[in-house]
Amino acid sequence: MKIISMIPARYSASRFPGKLMQNLAGKSVILRTYEATVATQLFDDVYVVTDSAVIFDEITSNGGKAIMSKKEHESGSDRIAEAVADLDVDIVVNVQGDEPFTERESLGKVLEVFKEDHEKNIDLASLMVEIHDWDEISNPNTVKVIVDQQNFALYFSRSPIPYPRDKQAGARYFKHKGIYAFRKQALLDFYELPMQFIEATEKIECIRYLEYGKRIKMVETTIEGVEIDTPEDLERAKKLWK
Repeated sequence: MKIISMIPARYSASRFPGKLMQNLAGKSVILRTYEATVATQLFDDVYVVTDSAVIFDEITSNGGKAIMSKKEHESGSDRIAEAVADLDVDIVVNVQGDEPFTERESLGKVLEVFKEDHEKNIDLASLMVEIHDWDEISNPNTVKVIVDQQNFALYFSRSPIPYPRDKQAGARYFKHKGIYAFRKQALLDFYELPMQFIEATEKIECIRYLEYGKRIKMVETTIEGVEIDTPEDLERAKKLWK
């Protein structure tokens, strides 16, 4: 089974433009993420896929592998699908470019899902981490996920899900970490399927997979790290790096 990692990387970002080129302990965020992904030693290859010449040069000038997108894309999955269309691979792992604390343990758990899925019933696997702070649970920048009894995703939302109408019912809240592992065909299917209104409303791309009947296996992890979405996140990352 050939497994590669693709790191989609846009220079522009609505909440924090140019965040991937920000300095994190002497290196850019995107280079930190690339190096951390390579260091897991889980992949046959690791690439950054980008629409930015600045990011492309940042990776290649530091000895890494990068691919320039041929056209504009709405999502990271679209960008990756274009890049892998002609590659001979089985599993593609999408590591977000703003995840410099990417580590082996969590990624290994995600890949184990496919090694045990002999019937190939699972289209995607992803990570979730339990959260307890209500400010984070209610923060729309934090994508939440609810799952069934077998940890298959039922829905993703920026709203608190489930809504705590009964606060004594024992609800648990899980944050979706932006790491996906796809079977190649699921990724190519995504590229061809039009966006529907739920995905467009929430601005969460993995909802498209659910809308079209794909099965997403969620894997719980306790390792959270820092996703860099805002300048405040970058400052937290700098402190954590030290």
